[in-house]
Amino acid sequence: MRRWLHETVRIQLIMSDRLTSEIRETLEYLADIGYDEIYLSAPSTVDDSAGQPRGSETRLRPETAPSGSELSRPSSEASPPEASPPETEPSSERPLVASPITRPSPPASVPVAPPPVTAAAAPTPSSSSPLASSSSSPSDPPVSVADRAAALELLAGEASACVACRLSKGRQSVVFGSGYSDARLMLIGEGPGAEEDRQGLPFVGPAGELLTKILKAIELERSQVYIANVVKCRPPRNRDPEQDEVVACRGFLERQIELIQPQLIVALGRVAAQALLGTSESLGRLRGRWHSVLGIPTRATYHPAALLRYTKYKRPTWEDMQLVRDRLRELS
Repeated sequence: MRRWLHETVRIQLIMSDRLTSEIRETLEYLADIGYDEIYLSAPSTVDDSAGQPRGSETRLRPETAPSGSELSRPSSEASPPEASPPETEPSSERPLVASPITRPSPPASVPVAPPPVTAAAAPTPSSSSPLASSSSSPSDPPVSVADRAAALELLAGEASACVACRLSKGRQSVVFGSGYSDARLMLIGEGPGAEEDRQGLPFVGPAGELLTKILKAIELERSQVYIANVVKCRPPRNRDPEQDEVVACRGFLERQIELIQPQLIVALGRVAAQALLGTSESLGRLRGRWHSVLGIPTRATYHPAALLRYTKYKRPTWEDMQLVRDRLRELS
């Protein structure tokens, strides 16, 4: 019996030390975040002798939390005496913390004006209106394929030094365009993404692979078409290009179209379609009919990246590209 009591008391001491350590750590944490007092409510009990409810509330301060050495330890001979609380306040139960946590409000962000847009390095567009507003054919382009390729290379060099808008601040590469300089079909997207920015080429990665498959489905190789974007530098976090950024880059795109003289243009995605056609209509409304950009028949369809996210767009895109294929056959 005596040995059993000794083991019981030893276990109680170990548990008491652990509990005290946990309580002290909790109190120190609460003190660090600004709590001065903590109210602990003991559960209500019934005094067997008087039959009356009995409860107490103890207020602890982090700096006065008891340590393990201050706890009254029972002897191995008898049960420990019940210690009276150092300070009690007869009142109703309170939550563990006496006051709510308040966090300081973050300072309001100060709007920063974007850097001024300068178009010194960008070619001036033939007009300030959207490309779709012009019904005239491109004027005086180079005749031979070699001359067109050389002119595109010079234009790409100008674009690589362009600082006409804020997008030049964060770019790794100017994604000018790629493809055949005498292409019958020109595809235009909205702007380069992260992978395009790294490689300096349009439509690479999963979206580019899907575009290559779409072209093969209409009996075209990627080397037979020309691919470009509305803006040549990657917008931060792949956001949509802003209007002034589109305007700053319009001269490059307009000159690309004039040099290549494609028979058809396909606008890939809402942003490209709206920028080329100068409208705020939804892509759903722009699809299903032919438009004109610099006198060139233009079709709007979904961006390959959208097809990767939403498979329901694959069928309407295929329908659009079949019409493009048929139109190219008619023009050949």
